[in-house]
Amino acid sequence: MRLGLALGYWGRGPSPDHVALAREAERLGYDSVWTAESWGSDAFTPLTWIAAHTSTIRLGTAVAQMAARSPTTTAMHALTLDHLSGGRMTLGLGLSGPQVVEGWYGRPFPSSPLTATREYVDVVRQVLERHAPVELDGRFHSHPYRGPDATGLGKPLKPITHPLRPDLPVLLGAEGPKNIAQTARIADGWLPLYWSPLRTEVYEASLAGAPEGFLVAPMARAQVCADVAEGLLPVKAMLGFYIGGMGHAKRNFHADLMARMGYEEEARRIQELFLAGRREEAVRAVPDAFADEISLVGPRERIAQRLELWRKGPVTDLLVLAPDPHTLRVLAELNS
Repeated sequence: MRLGLALGYWGRGPSPDHVALAREAERLGYDSVWTAESWGSDAFTPLTWIAAHTSTIRLGTAVAQMAARSPTTTAMHALTLDHLSGGRMTLGLGLSGPQVVEGWYGRPFPSSPLTATREYVDVVRQVLERHAPVELDGRFHSHPYRGPDATGLGKPLKPITHPLRPDLPVLLGAEGPKNIAQTARIADGWLPLYWSPLRTEVYEASLAGAPEGFLVAPMARAQVCADVAEGLLPVKAMLGFYIGGMGHAKRNFHADLMARMGYEEEARRIQELFLAGRREEAVRAVPDAFADEISLVGPRERIAQRLELWRKGPVTDLLVLAPDPHTLRVLAELNS
């Protein structure tokens, strides 16, 4: 199981520690570093900055939002950064949800998310492979565009720049069972949002068709600390926000996932409290047991024991959300 460093997206402003953490992770032998985006900082610019300050660590987006860019634009970002970094780029994509797609990007959330995702990946692959001009008679991503307001002058094109690697890895963030199953068919890997090594059966059916070499790369908050309950507070804060606020009361993919993992009553209670404006109560309502399952928190000896559980399952890459170099170093030593 390889280790990756997950830096997420910026909060109010850029973190002064991200480049230093990425360089330390590279020194410690981490395989990859990952950035993200929500509705603030983008995923590609910080990753490019990190690429300029490192030399061997692989670079990934976990995730770049599909609604933010056309698939050809995303492919341009990926092939450009792959060239500039000497072939270190991995493209992680996610569809996001209706709240973000319609509220932030001002676009309709696709009526068929599976079809929209499949078409998006198809176009990205065509650009990177550069066998022929991009053409797709798609429901959501037509190339050339043939909608009712089209001029009719659109011409199939292929990238002027020759991609460095036609097989640049494409991973997908997916949460629903059908979405995960499709990911196993069309992508090179999967980026789970929550992963519990105690409940791998939740994903077994969806991953049954995954080919050999398929990557499973979940994120997990990690912190070496004496007080487990205190170390879990940032995990609970994250869960309270995602389960309570990242979606509508009637359509929240994160809450649905928590429910499938055995915490349905707790997930609905978190939603209820968060949407009522009682955010601190929503965070407190996150069960310690669930937060603990999906993270690596506590003294070194405890983390060592729990890390063995992650190694036993199908996880190929553990993407660590770690707040400090000490935690990064301990995990590198334990995983060596």
